[in-house]
Amino acid sequence: MQANTILMANQLSKQYGAFTALHPVSLSITKGEIVGLVGKNGAGKTSLLKMIAGQTMPTSGELELFSQSTPEGLMQARRRIGAIVEKPSFYSDMTARQNLEYYRIQRGIPGKVSVDAALQEVGLTQTGRKKFKHFSLGMKQRLGIALALMNHPDLLVLDEPINGLDPMGIIEIRELLLKLNREKQITMLISCHVLAEMQNLATAYVFIDQGKIVKAMTAQQLEENCSRYIRLVVGGEARAVALLEDHFPDIRYSVQADKSIHVFNLLDKADEINRVLVSNNVRLFSVEAKGMNLENYFVSLVGRPAANG
Repeated sequence: MQANTILMANQLSKQYGAFTALHPVSLSITKGEIVGLVGKNGAGKTSLLKMIAGQTMPTSGELELFSQSTPEGLMQARRRIGAIVEKPSFYSDMTARQNLEYYRIQRGIPGKVSVDAALQEVGLTQTGRKKFKHFSLGMKQRLGIALALMNHPDLLVLDEPINGLDPMGIIEIRELLLKLNREKQITMLISCHVLAEMQNLATAYVFIDQGKIVKAMTAQQLEENCSRYIRLVVGGEARAVALLEDHFPDIRYSVQADKSIHVFNLLDKADEINRVLVSNNVRLFSVEAKGMNLENYFVSLVGRPAANG
């Protein structure tokens, strides 16, 4: 494991009887990242998060956390993880403080100050005697995050923390998580089933479908895949790229596996690009504007959910 890699899963799988919830998957997470684990309901996200959090054992494969891979080492490493996988069972007739105090004692977390600090972090210090059953969904989600923060984690593992929230609730949770990442340097692995909800939050994405990882990429790569761009098909892409870099110093592009060139930031200069290449005797087979929104890109990777679910 490299110095900045805090989590490495190698061919982890999970079976429940004859049902395979997770085929062998591998991924790594670097310190400071916010990784979005994106997939439809039932794709295997929760099974993976449970194995990382130690709530279930993998059927096969290896897991390394904070450079620890032995059973004893993983037990110690998981003390540095704050995990909310599936909804925590809070007591409806207790206040936010009472619920956290109950879990603090149950988990052996020293010092009542950890409860106060967690409530402060998520903005729930003013709830007073208000009982959990009267909380909004956003407040309930924030209390779940507070529970995960009580042991001062280096890694947060959160299962669908913005599921069901209205647009303002999504913004509030997103800003909270960004603040924790920025100010506390907390690394995060967050599952969701709506790609757009992770936009402006995740720094990297792992797409999962039917228990298999189908794609992993950075936020910048996702942006490039979903933004409008000019696709060039030429004869001799190396020379074409050299000419384009010469004439357009600020060009952002990538050369694809099929040797086509994708230009991301010069949409208004397609005619000029055409002219530069043709005037320098580069064979230009096609120039076309392309683009895909987040939803269509997600569907292209994992397909649409079934009509009944």
